[in-house]
Amino acid sequence: MKYQNEKAMVIALRVALGFILLWAFVDKLFGFGFSTARDKAWIYGSSPTLGYLSNATYGPFAFIFQSIAGNTIIDVLFMASLLFIGITLMSGFGVKYGSFVGAILMFLIWISRFPPQTNPIIDEHVIYIIIFIYLLIKDKNKEGK
Repeated sequence: MKYQNEKAMVIALRVALGFILLWAFVDKLFGFGFSTARDKAWIYGSSPTLGYLSNATYGPFAFIFQSIAGNTIIDVLFMASLLFIGITLMSGFGVKYGSFVGAILMFLIWISRFPPQTNPIIDEHVIYIIIFIYLLIKDKNKEGK
């Protein structure tokens, strides 16, 4: 019974995290007004990375992120990452690949605003990285069985 509870929690964690990232993709694509205004939607020609990378980055690595803001290749990679991570985590197929990409994406977001404003090291992106690594390890263990 204990194992079934753990398995259910891992699935819930995976699906919930997948939904967060899949929703970010959908909102940035269509501009439903949650995090992205309609006129800033990707389908209307706006860049999903321009605002954040131009205005919200700070710290020792900000110049790197600001220099790639609004780049079409970066926009496609970012949006493809959100979609890929969301689909893999929610479907349960390719979780190790989605978790790997997710950990990299969260690390990049974390260093784009380093140090975090509310804590000298840890913010929600570090927590997401830990969860992605956990899901990666759990998925690798599943393959070995």
